[in-house]
Amino acid sequence: MRALDPHDVALVRADNPSLFTLSGTNTWIVGRAGTGPAASAGAWVVDPGPALSAHVEAVAAEVERRGGLAGIALTHDHPDHAEGVGELRKRLGGTAPVAGARGAVQVQVRDGEWVGPFEALATPGHAPDHLTYVCGEVAFTGDAVLGEGSVFIAPDPGALAGYLAGLERLRARGLALICPGHGPLVEDPDAKLDEYLTHRLAREQALLDALAAGGRTIDELLDGAWADAPAILRPAATITLAAHLDKLADEGRLPEGVERPPRPEWLR
Repeated sequence: MRALDPHDVALVRADNPSLFTLSGTNTWIVGRAGTGPAASAGAWVVDPGPALSAHVEAVAAEVERRGGLAGIALTHDHPDHAEGVGELRKRLGGTAPVAGARGAVQVQVRDGEWVGPFEALATPGHAPDHLTYVCGEVAFTGDAVLGEGSVFIAPDPGALAGYLAGLERLRARGLALICPGHGPLVEDPDAKLDEYLTHRLAREQALLDALAAGGRTIDELLDGAWADAPAILRPAATITLAAHLDKLADEGRLPEGVERPPRPEWLR
């Protein structure tokens, strides 16, 4: 991709396509040993992806071409982004640090901190530990912003409000590129972030309209505010509905008697 060349970034996409991973998980390789805007002891890998042998080998080959592995940065610890960490480190010598907000990391990163060439920005919503890594004019957004479609928001305390705030912070950065966790490269970040903010606020308004019309059950609210969601995506819409209801409750805008979706056990 020519748009990546000035920023010394390469993409390796995993062969794990699905309804939720789109065309597959994007693994990004940033910088190289000794040169470029992200110069370091070697390349940094953002989200090694799934532990698929062919994918790990392809990532490792690109890292070796760039002079070795300086470190690994995880946007969040969901398996389709983080499962390949161990295999990649083993393949490349096993000494490079792994950075992220939680889990089996050597460097725990918080909002506003720097790791390698990246400034970490908290972008909770899809996961409570979610970080976006900004390197110059490029943001590696994991599942906070996708190349196409929208993401589900997990119903953690303050998740949706935090997500919207994170999108606003990214919008203020004047980015040149967004490198998402799934889908194509985003070459007009401002337009994409405006689209995401508009979509989420429009969904909130549709939910308020459904509540005003008397909707109180989960099915009534989904039918009113997520009528465009295919049946196969209804479970994901239910999760996001819970996050929207949490936000309205926090703001004192949720009527009495609204059925609240249970929090799935697998959701962390």
